Amino acid sequence: MTNTSLLLTIAILGGTGKEGKGLAYRWAKAGYKVLIGSRTPPKAIAAAEELSDLLGEHISITGMSNLDAAEGADIVVLTVPYSAHRATLESVKDAVQGKLFVDVTVPLVPPRIRTVQMPEAGSATQEAREILGDNVQVCAAFQSIPYKHLLNNDDEICDVLVTGTSPEARDETIKLVEAAGMNGWDAGPIENSVVVEGLASVLININKKYGSTNAGIQITGVKKNT
Repeated sequence: MTNTSLLLTIAILGGTGKEGKGLAYRWAKAGYKVLIGSRTPPKAIAAAEELSDLLGEHISITGMSNLDAAEGADIVVLTVPYSAHRATLESVKDAVQGKLFVDVTVPLVPPRIRTVQMPEAGSATQEAREILGDNVQVCAAFQSIPYKHLLNNDDEICDVLVTGTSPEARDETIKLVEAAGMNGWDAGPIENSVVVEGLASVLININKKYGSTNAGIQITGVKKNT
């Protein structure tokens, strides 16, 4: 890992979805080189072209397969539905060794998406850690972000809780959060990802109850050291 974060390349696996494209947009705009991955490379290429049209010629976004994206990146971000979680992890396991891996997955199991449901490993992020092994630093982040804000250049976006396998990994992930225009908080070890991921179902329930699509979280009562 390095402090020269804007020199790094970020792969977004499953990056053709709404969350993945939104994060790609934010990071490319911030100066990162972004690789959008997909099981279907033409979809990734189309997504990259769409974002390039939005941002202009002075950005770097390229579409390709998930495996090629994972191989070509310094940091790998996973934004697939939980149904594709294990298969995607297993397909890129060798390519992500020694890298920072940020899991955005929420283990939603339809039709009960308003109820927290965690896998046997404890959370999707802990499951990723089990599959990828100890040579990969794994963090959870971005589970509570309303995706539509990402492409709208909204400044008022909710805070992001970051859990992970080490303080250094969490610090690097918080840099990604801040580069995307959000406020990141170190929420502790990877075991705490059960809470971070579970918040997604809570927010879905709040949105449904109160007729919104924008529910998020904000940490109050504490100031970050700058």
